Amino acid sequence: MTAPAFHTSAPRKALLIALIGFFLLSVGDAVVKTMAGQWSGSGIALLRYSIGAVGLAVYVRLAYGRSAFRLPKPWLQAGRGAAVAVATFGFFMGVMVMPLADATAIVFTSPVWTVILSFIFLRERPAPAVLVSILLASAGVLLILRPNVLELGIEAFFPLLAAVAMSCLIILNRQAAGLAPAMVMQMLVAVMAVPVLLALAVAGHVSGEPRLAITTPEWSVVLRCAVVAVTATLGHWCIFRATELASAATIAPMTYVQLLVATGAGLLLFGDVPTLPKAAGALLIIAGGLWLWSRQRPERTTDGEA
Repeated sequence: MTAPAFHTSAPRKALLIALIGFFLLSVGDAVVKTMAGQWSGSGIALLRYSIGAVGLAVYVRLAYGRSAFRLPKPWLQAGRGAAVAVATFGFFMGVMVMPLADATAIVFTSPVWTVILSFIFLRERPAPAVLVSILLASAGVLLILRPNVLELGIEAFFPLLAAVAMSCLIILNRQAAGLAPAMVMQMLVAVMAVPVLLALAVAGHVSGEPRLAITTPEWSVVLRCAVVAVTATLGHWCIFRATELASAATIAPMTYVQLLVATGAGLLLFGDVPTLPKAAGALLIIAGGLWLWSRQRPERTTDGEA
């Protein structure tokens, strides 16, 4: 007889993959912040996704052949592309005009939107552990984002827009799960995002707003956009893979790791020293994530009998 083997449950594996994905996204966010004032946020978003789309297309062609360039459920893919384009545009514009930690904190309303939207469109009822985790993490965000959002001005609209769009992306990813390999799905969402970002960049340029003007970027801006393209592509792949293993509402709280990275990046790169309320908020966010992790129980399965 072969002894029964214990395997980590799919939800726990999904949480780990999502954690890695959101961490990679936050690394890219810090790189974007270093370009504030050097080029427009809309231009950075467009260049980042153009580089990502080309790189992913080359990879998919080599790994899967021409047959991978089909478009399963075109309207769903268009929705994914639009969602990630708006999320990227909103956040990049946000970090251009406000502190990284503040913009990131506003984006952290995304898990709440995800739970609401997943219930409305997918009929996914969040488990009690998910709700507790969101409550703890949301309390942490409130401690960190002590100023009234209205006091931040119209700039706060950009990361809020990003939060809603990111939630829509998670929902649509859940509906698109299984249509194609994860990397192919990443290529499709990047390709579909580029036209939307191009339209946003052109609209911003012709608006006459100096911060949205598209000029010739410096080589360092192009290089940093390429770095963001790589980290963000890997991050989104991890998030998509996580939605294949668990519900959208389950993985949503893992986005809070971005706040911890943003706080660290703000301290090391931009000299933003976290206050005591920010430190307390970070601890609540960590507590929420650890609580959710602890409630994902491993499944007991038998590999086989001799």
